[in-house]
Amino acid sequence: MEKQRVLLFFCLLLPCSSSFLPWVSSSEGGLENVSPKRLFVFGDSYADTGNTEKSSGAWHLPYGATFPGEPSGRFSDGLVLTDYVASFLGIKSPQPYSWRNDANQTLLQHGMNFAYGGTGVFDTMAREPNMTTQIDYFQSLVEQNVYTKHDLSSSVALVSLAGNDYAAFAMKNANQEEELPSFITSVIDQLVHDLKRIKGLGVGKIAVTALEPLGCLPQLTAVSSFKNCSSNWNSISRLHNHKLHRSLQELKKNESVTGSSSSWSSALVVLDLHSAFVSALSMLRHQSGNSSENPLKPCCVGATEGYSCGNVGDKGVKNYVLCDHPETSFFWDNIHPSQNGWRTVYSFLRSSLCHLL
Repeated sequence: MEKQRVLLFFCLLLPCSSSFLPWVSSSEGGLENVSPKRLFVFGDSYADTGNTEKSSGAWHLPYGATFPGEPSGRFSDGLVLTDYVASFLGIKSPQPYSWRNDANQTLLQHGMNFAYGGTGVFDTMAREPNMTTQIDYFQSLVEQNVYTKHDLSSSVALVSLAGNDYAAFAMKNANQEEELPSFITSVIDQLVHDLKRIKGLGVGKIAVTALEPLGCLPQLTAVSSFKNCSSNWNSISRLHNHKLHRSLQELKKNESVTGSSSSWSSALVVLDLHSAFVSALSMLRHQSGNSSENPLKPCCVGATEGYSCGNVGDKGVKNYVLCDHPETSFFWDNIHPSQNGWRTVYSFLRSSLCHLL
């Protein structure tokens, strides 16, 4: 308990601009083993660190150019949300599930990442497993005693949802305006069911992301030359987050009424990506001042219409262009933050992450 107090003390005092906490490095004889945990990750490309098929864009340069220096299956030039959460907990990023048979078994002690780019709580346009199937994979490992109940009780689950369900809904439904509210409710209901399953398997604490402002993603701001966010899509994010918070409050309320021992109040942490994205974009816009840098503009884009970041022609010709300063960008491509973007978002999430200790 005393060690946890020390962690919380440092969490409150360290500057938010720090990208990694000092006890991450095992070479420093400090706090690296203060609060050992495993991290289990479920979700989409905002959390995927290498599960997606090698044919995906994340396995082609310039993805991974900043870290680890080559493509690693991360949808960014470098680190993503999972890496920063793992670092905060003082552990290495957990191994992707698809690598489980090839990985050094000692690496499994950090947990496992089941997130796949393009997925959602339901089936989307992606071929990769949705969140229900990802939890099935996790449950299978628990039943095989790869992870024991003791392992899980001190572990954290990160549940990341970045809007793929809504993108798929928009592609499939003509009457979006009428059917959207009920669809959002179904997404939240399924998400809450997923959280219950994860906790029921024995995971001690769960961090679930609120939805980022979808209307500010470059694929939607391109029509305004990356100057204005889409109010319609941002309203979807707000409604999703409102329903999410209301459902989670109801979950905790029912716990107090029934006298349940499941301890949802202390087990559940919401990572408010919406506020973090808005704050990060505002801060970067202020820092850029009157320069030409625009945080809404992606760093890596197709050189001509029909191409995307990472696309290379038959003769090795790069069909994409990069911004001059990737290290100061917020968005890497049309959907995903750059490493700098995630580092900035992380700085606004740290106070919430403290509740995982």
